Amino acid sequence: MLPEEVIIKPVVTEKSNDAMQLSKYTFRVNKKATKVDIKRAVEKLFEVKVLKVNTINVDGKKKRVGRNVGKTSDWKKAVVTIDSNPSEKSYLDKNGKAKKLGKKYKDSIDEFAGA
Repeated sequence: MLPEEVIIKPVVTEKSNDAMQLSKYTFRVNKKATKVDIKRAVEKLFEVKVLKVNTINVDGKKKRVGRNVGKTSDWKKAVVTIDSNPSEKSYLDKNGKAKKLGKKYKDSIDEFAGA
């Protein structure tokens, strides 16, 4: 799946805004997406380091218009925890020299709240 197909839209509620202070972001995702797919999509789209992904299958609500009874569609929600203090990783190569990984990560998702 492409990252644009995995992440549908952000979920903006009071609870999700409070969780943003703890570096947790909530998204509406494709029902067929796995946690690994969601992690890869968020890391690729927003250039952040994902620490943890929690998913929830949300049941649709029953709605009634007059005498007609229907149901809204079921959907999947993902709460993604990102690394708020990304640091450069280093390792030793075969010769014993220290090398640093050159990948830079952001510490928050700026596009989340429409900022």
